[in-house]
Amino acid sequence: MRNVLMCCAFLWICAAPVYSQEQVREFQIVENDTLTYTLKLALDDSGQPQYFFRNIFTPVCYTNECKPVHINFYWDLLGNYERFDLPKDKVLTKVDHDEFKQEDYEKLQEILAQSNSIFADLQMEDLIAKGTDNLTDSVDAKAGATLKTIKNQVIDGAVYTCYTLWHIAYGTAVPEMKKITETYQNDALLHRFLSGNNYHYQYWAMEKVMDKKGNVKNSYQSDIEKIIGGKNVFIAKNTLQRINSDFFLAPDRQQRLWETYEKSPYALQIAILKKLKSVQVTNTLASNLKSSLQKSNEEQTSLIKQILNP
Repeated sequence: MRNVLMCCAFLWICAAPVYSQEQVREFQIVENDTLTYTLKLALDDSGQPQYFFRNIFTPVCYTNECKPVHINFYWDLLGNYERFDLPKDKVLTKVDHDEFKQEDYEKLQEILAQSNSIFADLQMEDLIAKGTDNLTDSVDAKAGATLKTIKNQVIDGAVYTCYTLWHIAYGTAVPEMKKITETYQNDALLHRFLSGNNYHYQYWAMEKVMDKKGNVKNSYQSDIEKIIGGKNVFIAKNTLQRINSDFFLAPDRQQRLWETYEKSPYALQIAILKKLKSVQVTNTLASNLKSSLQKSNEEQTSLIKQILNP
């Protein structure tokens, strides 16, 4: 009954897709001189990579006692941690063998999702009192943070577990995943990355299709336009800043950029106007810009006038 309730409470954890052996590639990763582990890559029916995962078994030791932790981790194709789930009939426990509650699992996901965790710059002996799983005052001097702040970033009674699992999530496997994904690079993967919603993928793919001067390979220009007109304002702005101004010389492309301008939030509108300062605009776009002056604020007006009167 306990396991049924746990799975219902954590549907997002228990609903991981199951792949047959033919749809999984295994890689042996050397951690150090004495430890090698298996990293797995899930593939779709056509053999295209989907995500990495690892079935983890690791001892967690404190108070002179070690306990095994069984947990599965999942990363995207560039090694960005995404989530965890538990093998059947396995649970996580704290000191004195107290089982994790629902809020503890949710808290663990929050902790593991923080790539800039306090754990990055600390050794375990800095974080907990020797022989226990309790936070130590000595962490203040090293971390520059209060114990109250640190307690918000760990699970009470499971500090060692949090620390150990975070370092696995962001450990030696990450660069290995990037190397493996490089071997799958082709046109289909790059188009998929550029057109998806994972901004890590989009930035990675743009490095492959855009040169240092901001020139975009012909077959990917439509993908780049869609990124500029997409919902992620941050990556749209970054793309506009990097792309060569000649990209927008074509009249039809200027028209689409204007349509993007009209529907975009203010920050992206400013980025578009700044880019247009270095573009020879068509008469149609110039007319649209003039018409917009009446409803433009001071910053927009200044930029539009610079575009119209270079």
